[in-house]
Amino acid sequence: MKILVVDDDDVALIVAKKVLQSDGHEVFLADDGESALNQLAENGIQVIISDWNMPIMNGVELCKRIKENSGFGFIYFIIVTSRTSKEDLIEGLSAGANDFVSKPLEPGELLLRIRNAEKILAMETTSLTLFSLAKLAESKDTDTGHHLERIREYSRALADELMKDQDLKRKIHPKFSDMLYETSPLHDIGKVGIPDTVLLKPASLSDEEWIVMKNHTVIGADTLGEVVKKYPNAEFMKIAQEIAWSHHERWDGNGYPRGLASEGIPLAARIVTLADVYDALTMKRVYKSAMPHDIAKGIITKESGSHFDPKIVEVFLAIEKKFIEIRMSFAE
Repeated sequence: MKILVVDDDDVALIVAKKVLQSDGHEVFLADDGESALNQLAENGIQVIISDWNMPIMNGVELCKRIKENSGFGFIYFIIVTSRTSKEDLIEGLSAGANDFVSKPLEPGELLLRIRNAEKILAMETTSLTLFSLAKLAESKDTDTGHHLERIREYSRALADELMKDQDLKRKIHPKFSDMLYETSPLHDIGKVGIPDTVLLKPASLSDEEWIVMKNHTVIGADTLGEVVKKYPNAEFMKIAQEIAWSHHERWDGNGYPRGLASEGIPLAARIVTLADVYDALTMKRVYKSAMPHDIAKGIITKESGSHFDPKIVEVFLAIEKKFIEIRMSFAE
């Protein structure tokens, strides 16, 4: 990784550089906050290790400046400090620090913190890749706006509430909510394989065109299935495939493409089904007006046990204020 070490103590800089280079990292040095900011734009820094106490701009101020500037992208920030009080910890975390390491630097502890940074950065990269793929599928249709952003927020909100059920929580992956957040935007990835004449048709689809359109679920499942075959331990890709394949199934078995019913439909897909329908109802499109929340809620409630899993509808009603907040946050 590209790591920037910031400290006004030359000895500390030399020690940190030696430890990090021996671990295979590319290391850059800065003796104050301003110099650090200048190097960020030039060197594609991924991790910053900064002393807390420095003149002009201390480590906490530097961290806050970087975290407030979205142009820098995601940078993992480690503060080096001998401060251990709860108040100091809160101050550092409030500025956006991701981790802390004790001063003076101990090589073993420093490398352990770097391993943590590598894991977080890997997850961040995965998240960006998945969302980029989803945006690719959506790029043909310029009328969808913040659809993907809303879908993943709705899905995670439903999953978080569902996981309060201890019996259910024991049956699913402990990071189910996070994985659903990352993978739910891929629900329509199969639309990349649908001809524009069908996908972007401004009028109603014919019976033949509708058959073609429905095939996006199979295309998405097949595409993601190839990834699952190559990386069978990638649990999040299995969930992505389930969602792509089954988010148009119905609780009563009258959905497509396989006619699955009730709990035979994967839980992740059942969640995304409700999130997707709610978003379709409440957002304005070229062919329809946005529907008020209460009317959309009435439709979803009416179709509990037919279109939707009754348990998920129950959870939706319990957190409907959260849905309204999300919709307003990502309003077009």
